[in-house]
Amino acid sequence: MNPEKLRELLEGVRGGDVDIDSALHRMKGLPFENLGYAVVDHHRAMRHGMPEVIYGEGKVPEHLLGIFKNLRTQSPNVLATRVSREAAELVMSEVPDVEYYPASRVLRVWGDRRILSKGKMAIVCAGTADIPVAEEARLVAETMGNEVLAISDVGVAGIHRLFGHLDKIREARLCIAVAGMEAALPSVLGGLVSCPVIGVPTSVGYGAHFNGLASLLGMLNSCASNVTVVNIDNGFGAAYVGTLINRI
Repeated sequence: MNPEKLRELLEGVRGGDVDIDSALHRMKGLPFENLGYAVVDHHRAMRHGMPEVIYGEGKVPEHLLGIFKNLRTQSPNVLATRVSREAAELVMSEVPDVEYYPASRVLRVWGDRRILSKGKMAIVCAGTADIPVAEEARLVAETMGNEVLAISDVGVAGIHRLFGHLDKIREARLCIAVAGMEAALPSVLGGLVSCPVIGVPTSVGYGAHFNGLASLLGMLNSCASNVTVVNIDNGFGAAYVGTLINRI
């Protein structure tokens, strides 16, 4: 149950609009609810400011559906990442207002679209092949209440393309830089902006790229002091931590 819903429930009890038994019934899933195959953490929104997010990869579609429906009862926004098309179609057949993004494999209900963070978040993508990871970051950031500026295909192979967006990027309070290959984009951005830059290495690259390891090591060795790095292809993690920074 998110803090707004809990506050609404307690106000209802105090005002006499909700009786004690009804309130207990609505709170029976707190702080967590055991579905047998999953233990859903309904208190995470109160601890973190954001509800639990479902990691879909490896889950049986029916289990994903059950968890998604359970979270939907407590929150206007529900997110699942790394969701297969088969699982997404099952959820969409039973839960209203669900959107699926096949490129990034994100599944979401976005009922509460309020901006909750302090400033804009720029998500800057080096190449078109990196867009699925950048899109995951964008969708997560939007759903978590950020105003997002998304910029694609501005990698260092044509660095003049990046310079054309610098004025807008410099308005952001936080920047996420998504890049594969040699992953130079976060270092370049770090030298041009005053805000934190979260680098997201992607698994885009040829053989010696080692499925993203070269990008990861390149970003970890950045000489730009305002750059920090998340795991390979982890657009979700960048957006989540970025949201926490953007709410400070």
